[in-house]
This record gives sequence, structure tokens and C-alpha cells, in this order.
Amino acid sequence: MRCNYMFFSVLVICGCATPPQPSPRSPELVFQALATAGVPYRRGGESPETGFDCSGLVAHVYREAFGVQLPHNALAQSRMGKHVTRSGLEAGDLVFYNTERRPYSHVGIYLGDHRFIHAPKPGTAVRIEDMRTAYWSRRFDGARRVME
Repeated sequence: MRCNYMFFSVLVICGCATPPQPSPRSPELVFQALATAGVPYRRGGESPETGFDCSGLVAHVYREAFGVQLPHNALAQSRMGKHVTRSGLEAGDLVFYNTERRPYSHVGIYLGDHRFIHAPKPGTAVRIEDMRTAYWSRRFDGARRVME
């Protein structure tokens, strides 16, 4: 029951009217990603106990959901899998952003309905964002599908 409560809490905190709709291939991954909401940011972090940075969060979620080992580096993760267009995004795809004046400097996991989850920066916690906001839309570098 705790898991359902956690999922509901994430939706309430983020103000989502409806839960993101995962693709049939990714419910485990989306569930794992949502379970990390609220974990504090920590540079180099890769676990819920110690905190996450953006690529550590992605690596953790893929490892827990599928046993897939991804590098702990956003640029390296951007070279995995295959390219996906913004209009072709499915839940579980990786979304990349230029947040440090260099391409592919930030990564998150697409949840569906234009939302993604990520570990933003020091002093914050893992949270869900809307890709359509001006900030994220301007910085979008692309997306990759690691799992088919």
C-alpha cells in the first residue's frame, strides 16, 4: 500500500491532474522513477540513501527496473540506445538538456504527458517538470530510447 500512497503523493505535490501514462514497455521503470521523487540532490549521488545527481538518478532507475547498467554521466548516456524525436517520446525515454552551457549536460526520464523526472541541482530534490515550460523547451537537446 505504501507504493500507491507514494505515487499519489508525487502526483499531488507536482500538481498533476492525471498520472502520466506509461507505455506498455515501461511501467516498472516509471514506477521506479516516481519512487525517487523527493530524494535530495547530491553531486555524484546514485542512491536514495545518499541522494542523486541527474545521471545517477537515471542509472539507478534503469538498474533497479531492468538490471541495465548505464554510465554515471549525462553525455555518455546521450550516446546510448537510439534517437527519439520529441513528438515520438514514450515513457521511460531519456531526455537531455543544455543546463550548463554545454550540450547534454543534464538528463531526466520522460514520464508521459510532457513531464519528466530529474534531479535538478544542489539544494533541491528529485522532482517532476513540464517540458513545455520556456526554460526546459529552450534547453532541450534531444532524447534517446535505451530500452525497446
